[in-house]
Amino acid sequence: MIGSDRPRLDPPVSSSWLASLLRPAPDSSMSDTVRRGKSPWTNAIHLLWSVWIVLTPLLGRGFTLRWAVITLVSYPLFLFLYARVLLAPRHHGPRYALCMVAMALVLVPWYPAGLTYFVFGCVLLRVSCRDGWRRYLLQLAGLNVLFCTVALLCDYPWQSLVWIPALSFIVGMVMNVESINQQKDAALQLSQDEVRRLATTAERERIGRDLHDLLGHTLSLITLKLELARKLYDRDDARARQEIGEAEAIAREALAQVRSAVTGIRASDLAGELASARLLLECQQVHLQYAVPPPMPVDVERGLALVLREAATNIVRHAQATQAQVEFTQEGRQLVMQIRDDGRGGLQAEGNGVCGMRERAAALGGQLQVQSPRGAGTVLTVRVPLAAATAPVPPPSLAQGGAA
Repeated sequence: MIGSDRPRLDPPVSSSWLASLLRPAPDSSMSDTVRRGKSPWTNAIHLLWSVWIVLTPLLGRGFTLRWAVITLVSYPLFLFLYARVLLAPRHHGPRYALCMVAMALVLVPWYPAGLTYFVFGCVLLRVSCRDGWRRYLLQLAGLNVLFCTVALLCDYPWQSLVWIPALSFIVGMVMNVESINQQKDAALQLSQDEVRRLATTAERERIGRDLHDLLGHTLSLITLKLELARKLYDRDDARARQEIGEAEAIAREALAQVRSAVTGIRASDLAGELASARLLLECQQVHLQYAVPPPMPVDVERGLALVLREAATNIVRHAQATQAQVEFTQEGRQLVMQIRDDGRGGLQAEGNGVCGMRERAAALGGQLQVQSPRGAGTVLTVRVPLAAATAPVPPPSLAQGGAA
């Protein structure tokens, strides 16, 4: 029988301490990798460079007992410092990178393979900090001067005094450029999220204003009509029926206006869809050129916007393109929207996306044509009829990734 006074089994202190060390901090390099949608194990691929710890003896005196003992002691410590650089907070990361450099410098007199630790420490010093690249270059220069001094005192060959600093500078600058690009990508993502947030806020405010203007006056008028009808009904006045009928007509008209407003809210503006397509394609390194959409009926604009959305999705998923283009022209009383890319082409069978675009074009009384020769990209051409009152389509003027 389990008693209420049974002692609770707490986890060992050592295991909880190890778990806390292996838990990534919110502002760590590992957390940034996960937030970018990458696997946390992608950083482990860089450990393949530590194979030089095994290759270095092959270029010198071969494998010795001293090399084996120092490797068994130092390599686990190196892995621990490497993990802490990636898992610790950003402001703590440089101290672990410097510990790796210090370990390498201490081992220099007896362990030439430890120069790999030195290169790793110099590179990780940039990964673990957010300082400017000038300060990093100064730190890198100072560490290499210190290494050259220790290597000279230990009678290292002059080749080591050249290729170790050169390697640390080259790899460090590569990581510096990668770090700058990641910061720019993060800033771009923040700006895109802010644009979406502002657009959503503006749309909510517009919807609120439209509903207020639409329903405020109408509901007030219905209320007055019903109050008047109640008073007339109390007097047995025949005009009460007339007032109730007018209130019913106003309510039906308001209902029709609300349905029209909701339809407009749900509909996609073609210009907005072009901007969304550009944002989607640019994130996949596909440059989009498009022209200003011409004036057209609302239902035509809505249908073409949905076709454009599906076409942009197909380009991202299947085309493997680098450039795309959207053009609008007029052929008689038909509006033509043409979407082309420079991808691999070779469309064999029409999937759900192409079938859906064809059905939307048919619902507008038009047709969809697909040209997709292998290796020459894909061209989607949508032709829809225009009403006689539609203004003529201006000549297309392509904009470099935006409106003309």
